[in-house]
Amino acid sequence: MAKWGMVIDLETCTGCQACTTACAMENSRLPGENWQDVLFYSEGDYPHLNVSWLPRPCMQCENPSCVSVCPTKATFVDEGTGVVLVDWNKCIGCKYCMVACPYGVRFYMDEAPVVEPDVKAAFPGEGRRQVWNPPFRMPDEYADPSKGIGVQPKGVVSKCTFCHHKITQAPEGVADLDEDDPETREFTPACVRVCAPKARFFGDLDNPESNVNRLIADRGGVRLKEETGNRPKVYYLSGGGSPVVPGQRSKRRS
Repeated sequence: MAKWGMVIDLETCTGCQACTTACAMENSRLPGENWQDVLFYSEGDYPHLNVSWLPRPCMQCENPSCVSVCPTKATFVDEGTGVVLVDWNKCIGCKYCMVACPYGVRFYMDEAPVVEPDVKAAFPGEGRRQVWNPPFRMPDEYADPSKGIGVQPKGVVSKCTFCHHKITQAPEGVADLDEDDPETREFTPACVRVCAPKARFFGDLDNPESNVNRLIADRGGVRLKEETGNRPKVYYLSGGGSPVVPGQRSKRRS
């Protein structure tokens, strides 16, 4: 099976946040619950103000700290894809995983609404659990609470799934999922599909012929917070840095 990973080119990314919007619509997210976030930073003052940004999805770690702390085993690594998922049927909302995640990419949205009006109040669901029921929710056939996909119930943690409901339908053996390839377009994660400057790439890290592997090797792909030992499957291209080859430990600089 494929071990899916993502490469983000920071030299190409414009910070437009199309990935944020596409992810929210594809995955029925609440306003402010940005699985595909873009963090903005500023230095200096006008007219010498310097603004930079960092797109930040879930890192889909190979050694995820969020899994080891979950008391109910609700957070787990999917064997077929290597994607870290949350079983909403088991999650008790204790937030241990949120504390353990060094990247800040998990969400608990049953507190004060991030924006007004409260979307959950505007579109209440029916039945005993009163799950919110937005008109833009994903088709029911794609939803799978056991993998944290769809409209979530109350009291659970959510996170990016690499669009698990899409990538698992991809043809077996493909090296990359690419918007420009008609055969893989519909299986490509939403954030990758809509990236206007083509700053995102998605493919099989276990396939030496994949484009993501070539980019990591040729352009010095780096991962965030290597010191944690989480071994993310999201790589960044920034025009420099120490290359991190999938399957091998990175060399620490002295």
